[in-house]
Amino acid sequence: MARIGFVGLGIMGAPMSANLAKAGHQVTGYNRTPGKAGPLVSAGGRSAESLAAAVTDADVIALMLPDSSDVEAVLRGPSGVFDLAAEGSLLIDFSSINPGVARQLAVEAREHGLRMLDAPVSGGEMGAVEGVLSIMVGGDIKDFESAESIFSAVGKTVVFVGPSGSGQTVKVANQLIVAGAIELLAEAIVFLEASGADMPSALRVLGGGLAGSTVLDRKGAAMLARDYAPGFRLELHDKDLNNFMEAAQDVGVVAPLGALVSQLVRSLKARGLGHLDHSALLSLVELLSGGEKPA
Repeated sequence: MARIGFVGLGIMGAPMSANLAKAGHQVTGYNRTPGKAGPLVSAGGRSAESLAAAVTDADVIALMLPDSSDVEAVLRGPSGVFDLAAEGSLLIDFSSINPGVARQLAVEAREHGLRMLDAPVSGGEMGAVEGVLSIMVGGDIKDFESAESIFSAVGKTVVFVGPSGSGQTVKVANQLIVAGAIELLAEAIVFLEASGADMPSALRVLGGGLAGSTVLDRKGAAMLARDYAPGFRLELHDKDLNNFMEAAQDVGVVAPLGALVSQLVRSLKARGLGHLDHSALLSLVELLSGGEKPA
């Protein structure tokens, strides 16, 4: 079992670190905001008072942070992971960041004698709690294979997708599809309700046909209840879609529907609703259809 320093104990990081501890790994967690280590400690892990205390003696350093700038800040600098980690340590970045940044950080990691995998996840809070996340991994195949016991503790579908940055590239594509699916589900719900359909029955039959999806299964009931408690916040999805649009531009790909759904997500964030779940796109469809202002 590995000695793991886990940095970032938020909605996703807390249950992921706890699952690693339950699997028998020695996990020490650190979060910039205190008081987030409860699930990890309950699972047998430890809480660190500083980044150095979490990562200095670790074989594996895992990150689950909000954005590219957060990952860069934790890794770089005189008190960052690049300088604190022991030579030969494996860095696994579970965060969702810009693919170009991921490629550059992998280069810098090698310059510091470290190995790095970009391994963003999909599956939301429930997938993290249940340990069934989908994980798309970029980096060196040998490093990927050496981390099998780490990935199996937090994920169900774990796939190596290519060299450094490839995991983040697949993740932004995933976020494009998810945002589009939520938006179309929201439009379908508003249409069906306005037409007088029995909503639970309507979603059940839709879920059994070609329109069925994980988005419908996991988000449908909460959207009917207008329950936008954050499993994945709009402000984070806005960040992911921005990363997608930048990456698409870099490779010369036009994504008109991606641009549209990105603007819809950003409009809710601009209204101060970035803290809500991304399924709150439903509230915007209702507004555009003549309903009340978003929740």
